[in-house]
Amino acid sequence: MDAGRDALPFVAPCRAVSAGAPWRWLRAGWQDLRAIGRPSLLYGVALALLSYVIAGLAWTFGTLGLYLGLASGFVFVGPLLAVGLYALSQQRAAGRAPDLAASLRAALRPSRDLLVLGVALLVVLLVWARAVAMVHIFMPTDPDTTWVDLLPFVAVGIAVGGLFASVLYAATAFALPMILERDADAITAALSSANAVLRNKPAALLWGALIVGMVILGFATAFVGFVVLFPLVGHATWHAYHDTIDASAWPMTER
Repeated sequence: MDAGRDALPFVAPCRAVSAGAPWRWLRAGWQDLRAIGRPSLLYGVALALLSYVIAGLAWTFGTLGLYLGLASGFVFVGPLLAVGLYALSQQRAAGRAPDLAASLRAALRPSRDLLVLGVALLVVLLVWARAVAMVHIFMPTDPDTTWVDLLPFVAVGIAVGGLFASVLYAATAFALPMILERDADAITAALSSANAVLRNKPAALLWGALIVGMVILGFATAFVGFVVLFPLVGHATWHAYHDTIDASAWPMTER
């Protein structure tokens, strides 16, 4: 039994941040993006290409409902895909030259905890996609259907989506940067993230709205916008984590 680990708190304490803090996080993320440049944009290009592949497969082999479910579920797995961006911000904060290969190695280092969280996200994403598909299946297809007839289905879809989104957003908003930087397990990081979100609701709501808005903008630009928006959000999330969670009780991960 590790006495040092047993002495750690159940969750990392959080700091109170102002409701407008997300704008500060975005400014810091933009500064990281400008300073790091190509390595950050390569992550954005990779996400845009992955988006085209997923959209093509869903459209070819699935249904419109499945496509919409996967598209909206993308916001859930985004933090997992951005771990390398957190590593780039960490390198810059430490005064080291940002290095793409080093960021990939750093992103893979906490593989066990990332795998635990990744599997949980994947399961929830698949359930979410199926729930959206089920709502789509029961929607009326009569040509005379009016928007009033569709309102109950839209309301159910929003309610189901809101439930999934709220739980997963709270658990992942700041969890992955903590796993990357500190020797903390996935459960501790997820609970610390949820605690920080619940104690900073105004800032968390604005941050979530900004992320959703940028995801919508990325889809509206046929995924091209993700080339810049994805690294911007990734770097900003790193600063959001440092601004919100005090994880100093946990040892730093080995570089």
